Amino acid sequence: MESQMQKHLNKNDLLALNRIIRRSHGDGYLVVEKSPSRGGDEVQQIDPESVTLRGLSIGYDKPLVSDINKTIYPGDTIAILGSSGIGKTTLMRTIAGLIRPLSGEISHNYPKRGGIGYIPQRLGLVRHSTVRSNVALGARTRRSRWYPFWFPLDKKLKDDVDNAMRALKILDIADEPVRILSGGQQRRVAIARTLVQRPRIILADEFLGELDKENVNSIITATKEIVDEIGATLVLIEHHEERAIELADRIWRIIDNNLIEEGDSNQ
Repeated sequence: MESQMQKHLNKNDLLALNRIIRRSHGDGYLVVEKSPSRGGDEVQQIDPESVTLRGLSIGYDKPLVSDINKTIYPGDTIAILGSSGIGKTTLMRTIAGLIRPLSGEISHNYPKRGGIGYIPQRLGLVRHSTVRSNVALGARTRRSRWYPFWFPLDKKLKDDVDNAMRALKILDIADEPVRILSGGQQRRVAIARTLVQRPRIILADEFLGELDKENVNSIITATKEIVDEIGATLVLIEHHEERAIELADRIWRIIDNNLIEEGDSNQ
């Protein structure tokens, strides 16, 4: 059966099938992995959990959201909705490992280096460096932490950097310093930097802010193409509810210190 699936299903088909299997049975998902010894892609069944939140309470002096029990699966696109100051960014920063939870635990199987990509609201760009240098920082996270910053990238990583800039339509300003760019252009740089990292999960805090409708559409298209290509999970905070529903296949909404998943019959 697996050989037949190999012939007729591509990677995106399998990611869609993963969701159906997980939601119907909750007992596993299929992934495609390169198998050089067999000369192609191999369909395998592996541990279904990618990021699991168990009894998680988040916040600072007191909980903003309590008793979160959720699993984020490969290929998911999840939008987090809620009013300002309710805990959306705190939840995302906790998942990213930047804030300790007040209680509970987060478990995942991603590599420590480069496994999680985070696009913060304030972008975190090196303003005096060029667009290319900033995007290349994402590629360097795929190397050892001992890989010197001043070492040139190999051809594969350089090509990845150029491809990410091309997809986000910033290749023509690759040698410009970030500080002279518009807010929308800087946001494209931050997205390209994260995508070239090729993380297993991307956490994006209002990454479509400061963009007009035309730019939003082009960035959504480019981002989804690369996310699908690398089989990543995308978790985003989005203040525009209609856009969130269009983008995501799962909606998490924070209400009265609780995280509610819309359409979840278990809540």
